Amino acid sequence: MLVAGSATAAALTEVRRKVAPGATPLELDAAAERVIRRLGGRPNFQLVPGYRHTLCVSVNDDVVHGIPGERPFRAGDIVSVDGGADVDGWNGDAAFTVVIPDPARPEVVAARERLSKVTEQSLWHGIAALATARHLNEVGAAIEDHVLGEGDASTGSGQRYGILTDYVGHGIGREMHEEPPVFNYRVDRRGAAVRPGLVVAIEPMIVAGAVETFVRDDDWTVTTADGADAAHWEHTVAVHDDGIWVLTAPDGGAAGLAPLGVDPVPIP
Repeated sequence: MLVAGSATAAALTEVRRKVAPGATPLELDAAAERVIRRLGGRPNFQLVPGYRHTLCVSVNDDVVHGIPGERPFRAGDIVSVDGGADVDGWNGDAAFTVVIPDPARPEVVAARERLSKVTEQSLWHGIAALATARHLNEVGAAIEDHVLGEGDASTGSGQRYGILTDYVGHGIGREMHEEPPVFNYRVDRRGAAVRPGLVVAIEPMIVAGAVETFVRDDDWTVTTADGADAAHWEHTVAVHDDGIWVLTAPDGGAAGLAPLGVDPVPIP
């Protein structure tokens, strides 16, 4: 899992450098596959029946599962990239969102950057909760509390955010998608016990509008019904005897967790 997480992180780091006006999702897809195969892995998205790409690339009102295509990115786009690696039968899965600068539309860029930041920070709040949680659904409660707090009118943002409920995180290991589900919101049951050996992909998907979505005619791309922007952040996180470690972050999650008072512990 450490090796698969590292390969996933390396691929997404390379891809992130290439998100710019004029670049295409297909170019990102090819770059990610090169990195994963160079590191001895294979793209686990390509193992999903009916899907032949390394990444999902979702732009603006597309939330998740966007199929990489030839439409170039434009200034001001909000771009979410999701991908993973299978190395020797073990899996990693992660996602990030980036907003391409656009000096002509500073207000649009600022709103999209805030959406991405709220989503990213909700992810870190969920991971921080996992460090002390007794049951897995404490993660979703922490994510929801952060998102609702950041979208409250008292913050001065004037923006309400929605948490997708039809798409959630998951366990991960020998398969990319395993039990148990990892909710991004509060539910009325406790969920799986948090104990050493649990590895989960935590992935909040947040929208700047209503949570209703539809699937485009390609049968994959999930899009907001009201055309609102969307963001998606994800990490694969392991629970072990001494603490937690973010497998798909090069520093194990240290930078993201430090402001929340949590120190990730390397796996012996």
